[in-house]
Amino acid sequence: MAVFEPEAEGIVLDAEETGGGIVGRSPWALAGRRLARNRIALAALVLFVLIVAVSFAAPLYAKHLAHTNPFESNISGTVTIDGKTRQVLEQGGGKLGLGETPIGPTWHSHYLLGADNQGRDVAARVLYGGRSSLLIGIGSALMAAFVALIFALVAGFFGGWTDAIISRLMDLIWAFPLYLLAISLATVLLTSPHGLTIGFIQVAADSLWIPLVIIGIVYVPYIYRPIRGQVLSLREKEFVEAAIAQGASNLRLIFTEVLPNVASTVIVLMPLMIATTILTESALSYLSIGVQAPKASWGTIIQDGQELLYTRPWVAIAPGIMIVLTVLALNILGDGLRDALDPRSKVRVKG
Repeated sequence: MAVFEPEAEGIVLDAEETGGGIVGRSPWALAGRRLARNRIALAALVLFVLIVAVSFAAPLYAKHLAHTNPFESNISGTVTIDGKTRQVLEQGGGKLGLGETPIGPTWHSHYLLGADNQGRDVAARVLYGGRSSLLIGIGSALMAAFVALIFALVAGFFGGWTDAIISRLMDLIWAFPLYLLAISLATVLLTSPHGLTIGFIQVAADSLWIPLVIIGIVYVPYIYRPIRGQVLSLREKEFVEAAIAQGASNLRLIFTEVLPNVASTVIVLMPLMIATTILTESALSYLSIGVQAPKASWGTIIQDGQELLYTRPWVAIAPGIMIVLTVLALNILGDGLRDALDPRSKVRVKG
């Protein structure tokens, strides 16, 4: 009988895989160790944490550095730069020198990235917009993951009519074009005089909860389908059958045998889903059916800067850069988590 020899097959095993480093270590500890050795993923995590920290420090920046309220118009305001007083909205602009043009980047604490067409500090608004975009992106991703996980566990474990009903409901949501469904829901809720009402809970039409719930709903099927498939496979495994033979209840089987084995899939999907929901929120806000005034998000700031692309492009470029950096960091982090949590990534082929 042939004997499998890793070295002969061109496969390299670390000390972890040969038994030298796995004694007393849980799979989660091994995953954390592999993630800690992935410098690119750690750099992406640091970048994302930095973006979150800077965004949530927006009130400190606006109050102590910019000394401005980024939600109030400052059309007739002035600012002192290097001892010189300048108008926030300067007279003349463009080739004809007509109208008013917002002050450009000063690279000082006051109007660091310039002003928009309402005289509002762009840097402060970008930070405040980051708070809204991140809150909605992270919140809607968590909501979608939680709802999808519950449905997937129930449908995949019990099967039969339960699986058929839940899966057809997910297919119904899946059948609608993503942005068309989100736009339809947002239009209905934002134009309602009472906003969103669920029982005794009432949410105003300009609340961040409206886009958060809408985006969370439309992305439930995207997380539900891979988790359901994994649950269907797990319920046929030997360790589940052994637990059933020992008299384990359905709840115990779901929460102690199945859930821990699908948790890694949810963790890997979360950074990718947060990146996707941030992009969706920005798109909806750009179309004026996401975050509503006086609040701001990266999408609304890009919309504000659309008319200033030729004179003050930083109004639109700054939030665009923040979106690119955030989504890039989350995608790289998601790849790193996948490599760390996938046991097959422990075996590396030469070449």
